[in-house]
Amino acid sequence: MSGNSGKGAISGAGFERLALVASDTERAQEAYDALLAQGQWAPLEEADAVVVLGGDGFMLQTLHAMLDAGRVIPAYGMNLGTVGFLMNRYHIRTAIAARVNKARHWTIAPLRVEAVTQDGETHQLCAINELSLLRETRQTAKIEVTVGDRVRIRELVCDGVLVATPAGSTAYNLSAQGPILPLDSKMLALTPISPFRPRRWRGAILPDRMPIILKVLDPAKRPVAAVADQKELRDIAEVRLQIARDADLTLLFDPGQSLEERIVAEQFVTA
Repeated sequence: MSGNSGKGAISGAGFERLALVASDTERAQEAYDALLAQGQWAPLEEADAVVVLGGDGFMLQTLHAMLDAGRVIPAYGMNLGTVGFLMNRYHIRTAIAARVNKARHWTIAPLRVEAVTQDGETHQLCAINELSLLRETRQTAKIEVTVGDRVRIRELVCDGVLVATPAGSTAYNLSAQGPILPLDSKMLALTPISPFRPRRWRGAILPDRMPIILKVLDPAKRPVAAVADQKELRDIAEVRLQIARDADLTLLFDPGQSLEERIVAEQFVTA
């Protein structure tokens, strides 16, 4: 992650100190160099907001880094990757401080995940898009699904299963034939990946206030990995999930380019 700190700070009407970070791709680094000339930038730990240059993956990486550091500030992304679902268009015709301070704010809540491995260790993870359980070998996974205080499926036989937030519902969840969730729906998508049994079960849309427990059955013979966005843990015994209301994240979008509109538009893509 590239960054730059100066004695002053780039200024604007609302965010007086902006930080600048970029992925290590050639395009993002070239944009980083171009934006340095627009003013002096603050260190990330002192900034009011951060400008993120790269793709969706680097935006997720930046948000996770802030969560891990315990200081989360609004993030304004400019797309220099592939899809750019969480990003704005890249251009430098308008001063970046002006764009950031005119941007609309969208708040998203990540998933808090407690994962227990087969050796009994407990790991705390955070998933902004989704938490996926995936089989590690040629053997199908067998997973018990509990929602609320009830076991809903005693044995889900599948390649895996995922829990997606509204912000992540158009990512892996959509590829697995899961539903697209409106950003303000306060719902989670529970979506199986290549399910074999129960034959007709295609997933569920759940209130995000309900805790979810996914327990791996026969883990020695059918090992399962957990993937929270970009972080992977292997040999999982059980994961417990709930929405993390105390860890809200703020994304900034140019007027007319909101995340909510992109989620709606994705449901009308025909090509």
